[in-house]
Amino acid sequence: MPLTMAGAGAAGTVQRICGRDETRRFLASLGFVEGAAVTVVSAMAGSLIVCIKDTRVALSQQMASRIMIG
Repeated sequence: MPLTMAGAGAAGTVQRICGRDETRRFLASLGFVEGAAVTVVSAMAGSLIVCIKDTRVALSQQMASRIMIG
């Protein structure tokens, strides 16, 4: 399911990243790679704050929709 569907406190593992190559490279530089554990800290006003690799990252709804978790 897309990361945008996960509620606050939900944890999952990155299954795949959709989008163009430059988008996938950008997300990989933030730590969003296949197999990485991710936890949604909060979701408000169309933005998500997630914890990945002991770092909190803010993502727009559009960017988060490209990250598939399981």
